[in-house]
Amino acid sequence: MLNPKTPQQSEVTMTEMVLPNDTNTLNNLMGGRLLHWMDICAAIAAQKHSNRIVVTASVDNVSFTEPIRLGNIVTMKAVVTRAFNSSMEVHLQVWAEDIPAGKRVSTNSAFYTFVAVDQNGRPIEVPSLLPETEEEVALFDSALRRRQLRLVLAGRMKPTEAKELRSLFEIE
Repeated sequence: MLNPKTPQQSEVTMTEMVLPNDTNTLNNLMGGRLLHWMDICAAIAAQKHSNRIVVTASVDNVSFTEPIRLGNIVTMKAVVTRAFNSSMEVHLQVWAEDIPAGKRVSTNSAFYTFVAVDQNGRPIEVPSLLPETEEEVALFDSALRRRQLRLVLAGRMKPTEAKELRSLFEIE
């Protein structure tokens, strides 16, 4: 069994500045550029947790709630919320900051799934994770439901096998 790690050991913060080459014709950050940055930040967190090369397996819904403008500072925070056999769920949060205006807003959040791979690209076991705070426990516990939903939507698990999801739909 691999040694467990805590989320603090695999938390990553990444900062970027929105430059003209990153924007669309409205001078807002292009969504694809943000997704690229988010993927890098989340991958670093997964790699730090597993001490392995990781590949992106899935990205949950990403909504763009606020525009990120030219000149804004984008801060991304990624933390591993749960580790399974070879996969890890990473929660990513994004904020945009307009330094001269003194304004910081939350713009995005998403859950990424990464798989740790060996030198031949085959999945390899990752360390388990021990949540410590109330928030970490909540993210850890709900990660199994999110995982089952991803597997059902991908056709890799039958809905009847998704036991954690059943509780969401059972009426007392």
